[in-house]
Amino acid sequence: MTSRSSGTRPGSASRGAAVRTVRPAYHCDACGFAVPKWVGRCPDCGSWGSVVEAAPAAAAPAAMPALAARAPSVPASPIGTVDLEEAAHRPTGVGELDRVLGGGLVPGSVVLLAGEPGVGKSTLLLEVAYRWCASAPAQPAATPSLVVSGEESAAQVRLRAERTGAVHDSLFLATETDLANVLGHIDTVKPGLLILDSVQTIASPEVDGSAGGVTQVRAVTAALVAVAKERGIATVLVGHVTKDGAIAGPRVLEHLVDVVLHFEGDRHSTLRLVRAVKNRFGAADEVGCFEMHDGGIRGLADPSGLFLSRHADPVPGTCVTVTVEGRRPLLTEVQALVAPSVLPSPRRAVSGLDSARVAMALAVLERRCKVRLHDREVFAATVGGVRVTEPSADLAVSLAVASASRDFPLPADLVAIGEVGLAGEVRPVSAVPRRLSEAARLGFTRALVPVGCGPAATGVDAPAGLSVTEVPDLGAALRAVADATRESRD
Repeated sequence: MTSRSSGTRPGSASRGAAVRTVRPAYHCDACGFAVPKWVGRCPDCGSWGSVVEAAPAAAAPAAMPALAARAPSVPASPIGTVDLEEAAHRPTGVGELDRVLGGGLVPGSVVLLAGEPGVGKSTLLLEVAYRWCASAPAQPAATPSLVVSGEESAAQVRLRAERTGAVHDSLFLATETDLANVLGHIDTVKPGLLILDSVQTIASPEVDGSAGGVTQVRAVTAALVAVAKERGIATVLVGHVTKDGAIAGPRVLEHLVDVVLHFEGDRHSTLRLVRAVKNRFGAADEVGCFEMHDGGIRGLADPSGLFLSRHADPVPGTCVTVTVEGRRPLLTEVQALVAPSVLPSPRRAVSGLDSARVAMALAVLERRCKVRLHDREVFAATVGGVRVTEPSADLAVSLAVASASRDFPLPADLVAIGEVGLAGEVRPVSAVPRRLSEAARLGFTRALVPVGCGPAATGVDAPAGLSVTEVPDLGAALRAVADATRESRD
């Protein structure tokens, strides 16, 4: 009698190996999302035809080899002996951009400037490149600037330079989409400032994927960062944005660079804002204001006048507030119009304001202050194309709507600052003394602020000529406005 063998059957090992075979992986070339099989549309970002097969991963070693320590090329030194001159800012000549950067560009730093198409990124950076070269007599260590365009021809860039007056002998221009050629131009020109417009158009033949894909953007940015750090070149990369306003490409792109700036603006308005999102060399909450015109772009050191309208007589439905963009207070006028409606659902149109906060202000006005709005159309907007999203504008929005509904004008010298809660209370906001100083500088003589934000509570004297009134709720604010209106008439 023979015993049955306990070993494995013939061919079972090969079948096990077949089961353990790793299926080919696929990833989206636009956002990097991994999928187990090929699909025509990326499930994450929705791009069509962007899913490609990933390169097979190399087999992992059987055991991790022992890593021997070696002497570093540069030994560690006490932090007090580090030379601060290596991180010194060099002014670009564009004052508003220097404000956002913390004083200028740092040699060896990499800045990412992102914005919507047509907002003026190329115009601004061409001006920066020209100012960099024009400051050579005042800057003994000044070096040429190099602009590399992957989206426009050299003739197109030259036409813009002629229109804005940005032509200089030390400003070099190249049109390239290959990373190796860009590095060759850097070796030839030896610039102190490099502007790459844009990083999504540059590709390396040694990296898989098309230009603008996750792999290419990561590789191109890493190579340019290494060159900038090694040679001390101040580098500015132009980035695209998605339809949601986020920077296109992998998130690691923002981690690789030193500074991330957003260039914002409505193409129907001349106002442009540059916001710092990340800054390793300065504050990350600064904002620069610019104005686009036929001759190019210029900085606005005092932009508050753009957001105020001038009326010979007070008009119902207008109220001025003071917002804070970064560290800069800006006076902004809020306008409202309330009209009868013949529709079952009256319209609510908002421009430049947070629609959710405006809807909340309308509900508080009707429920807490008995202002009839449920059967009326309400339109609310800001002046000058500026967008206001902070809660400190709630009080001004509420007063403007109440003024328009009851058809009485607010005093022309009044500013209103405060957040409105659902119970009708006026809540404190930040930086009230700075806001009041800006209002007094521009000639306003009356201010409504939340309780606890006035001079008596903060210990900061009110600016000369400015009368500050603390209001606990929206009803008290309406009564204070009515008293001020009667005083101005008398």
